[in-house]
Amino acid sequence: MSDQQMSLVEHLADLRKRLIATMVVFVLFLILSFVFVDRIFSFLRSAADPGIALTVLGPGDVLRIYFMIAGLTAIALTVPFALYQIWAFVSPALTKEEKNITLRYIPSVLLMFLLGVLFAWYIVFPMLFSFLIKLGSKDFNMMITAANYFGFMTNIIVPFGFIFEMPVVVLFLTRIGMITPDRLIKVRKYAYLVLVIIGSMISPPEFVSHISVSIPMVLLYETSIWVAKWGYRQRVAARTACEAIDCEEM
Repeated sequence: MSDQQMSLVEHLADLRKRLIATMVVFVLFLILSFVFVDRIFSFLRSAADPGIALTVLGPGDVLRIYFMIAGLTAIALTVPFALYQIWAFVSPALTKEEKNITLRYIPSVLLMFLLGVLFAWYIVFPMLFSFLIKLGSKDFNMMITAANYFGFMTNIIVPFGFIFEMPVVVLFLTRIGMITPDRLIKVRKYAYLVLVIIGSMISPPEFVSHISVSIPMVLLYETSIWVAKWGYRQRVAARTACEAIDCEEM
């Protein structure tokens, strides 16, 4: 067996070991989450009006809902461990500079995702859920199942986690030369319009609600411009230093 084949076998064995470790951690968190599923349910339930009753359509639904809650909780708790395993697997193939860049971005990605989730949890979801309940109760005898409630919550909260990644994505694209701060400034008014429209679509038709959702999204864009300027200066400085020592263009 050649050295290359041996290396491939070793990599596959390492990957298998890390996948098994991740699955073991997930199963442990799943068991732990199911033990405390009633407390997790109460916490997630607290985001809506306590006077609103959640319905299940049969005894089997109770078990499915609990498994869904425990599963999502286990996934969320396993993500940091899984990210570490991915990093440990790919890092030997990265250069020192690539490792430094990756380590700088990972905390920012996790932090911004968490901020987006918290913003949606405390502001967007309660406002939107309450508005839709009031709107529907005028003309319909509304029955909210637990599956509807938690599915709607997930569909609102998770996308906001990704929306809040905007500054990190912009910084990355700036560092690799795909966008510039001037381009972001040039399209600022169009970006504002798009963000305000999105904010209006996902919030109740009330001025305060529109402002509560749209302003943070506009601030995210302004933050993206600021980090793009910083990233662009860093890129220019690195290129200048590289040219001074006659190295490859960055």
